[in-house]
Amino acid sequence: MKKLSVLLLIALSSALLMTGCGKEEASTPVEDTVVETPVVDDTVTEDVTTEETSEDLPPEEGMVRSRLTNEWVDGEVGALRPIAVMIPNDKGALPHYNISHADVLYECMVEGSMTRLMAVFGDWTDLERVGNVRSCRDYYVYWAFEWDAIYIHCGGPFYIDDVIGRKDTQNINEQVSPGGVFFRSNDRKAPQNLYFDGNDIYDEANRLNYPLEIRTDKVDAAHFQFATESAPNTLEQYSDSVTAKKIDLANAYPITKTWFEYNEEDGLYYRFQAPSNGAHIDAATDSQLAFKNVLIQFTYYETRDAKGYLAFQCIDDTRDGWYFTNGKGIHVNWEKSSDYGTTRYYDDNGNEIQLNTGKTMICIVQDGKTFAYED
Repeated sequence: MKKLSVLLLIALSSALLMTGCGKEEASTPVEDTVVETPVVDDTVTEDVTTEETSEDLPPEEGMVRSRLTNEWVDGEVGALRPIAVMIPNDKGALPHYNISHADVLYECMVEGSMTRLMAVFGDWTDLERVGNVRSCRDYYVYWAFEWDAIYIHCGGPFYIDDVIGRKDTQNINEQVSPGGVFFRSNDRKAPQNLYFDGNDIYDEANRLNYPLEIRTDKVDAAHFQFATESAPNTLEQYSDSVTAKKIDLANAYPITKTWFEYNEEDGLYYRFQAPSNGAHIDAATDSQLAFKNVLIQFTYYETRDAKGYLAFQCIDDTRDGWYFTNGKGIHVNWEKSSDYGTTRYYDDNGNEIQLNTGKTMICIVQDGKTFAYED
């Protein structure tokens, strides 16, 4: 097993963190046995082709490529604004319902050494019993902004007040929503029993006069860069790519101990975590969460108070990360330049990486923590 880590940087002023203005120099990933800067491979000069072929044509008239996954979806779904849902990840919250329908899933630390998830759904209006739903942490909102997602949550600590109070933060909060938007189940105790149906969220968004089509004046029309399905990104063009049949984040996430195992048969990374004693299963679909792309994003953070509330610097440039797909991985650098700006990921030659068609997992990891991979 190989270990990858990032040196903890000298602490920045906390005032820089959540304003979208703070920046700091990038950290350099190191191996436990050898400390070295990632080597730029100048021999890689050609990008993966993006030329469309006949097999990339829409299977039915009116279908478009999803901005989240690059999969073919109905045109109305392609134009629909996503929702971003705050989902707890402690043992009492499991199992989750309909989380396997999320196109992009974020995991990040919160207080108490626990992680919380943010699930971004592109096609959500017909889903029943989504959740469960818990409280907001402000840094997740900045990741939701770049998808132009309607943010779904149940209150939160006072640290969220500034960003949730902004006029442009279009959110649906159970604590101020009228009856019927959310519901509580009888099969578990509060606060772990809060859910919603997609059609009720749709009606509430209409009541609040939220636009329900993606606002291209706010966000980039395209988010990720995708390779074509006829010419997927194998990462074999990188001489320094690593083989990664398992990705282990136990050091970064000490309670969930999240890990992913690669299945060669379908080319997906399957998600596991300790609170569920193994496979992360969606109770609504009885399926395990699986992803075509896994991104690890090292991020500067600070502890805000004695209760352990955290702050992450979401907006920054030229910081470290890793990208895994098809059983291989490469070092990348990421940057996000504004609240609504897309987080971009670049290889060591400065080229924006191309993800493969399918779902994406984004693991936000604190600077100074490590993860491991097995070949």
